[in-house]
Amino acid sequence: MKVTLEVPVYSLEGVPVQWEEGFDIATSGTADCFVLSANKAGLVSLATQLLTLAQDDVPVGCHIHYDEFNSLEDGSVELIIQKTV
Repeated sequence: MKVTLEVPVYSLEGVPVQWEEGFDIATSGTADCFVLSANKAGLVSLATQLLTLAQDDVPVGCHIHYDEFNSLEDGSVELIIQKTV
């Protein structure tokens, strides 16, 4: 199976976030372990968003918030992915 991604271009308006139809992502965690579970559409969505953050034009500190109110399944632990140097 081949997956083709189209990575959105960063603009000063922020990191464009695209979701594949039917995505399903959940997170859970303890002090010792963090688990991210996702179906194919969820994994492709996250891959696209990570590649978007990796672009040279995206400034350090730029980040994407994920929580149960905007993208994760109910009961999920909040997740923030941030670009560093």
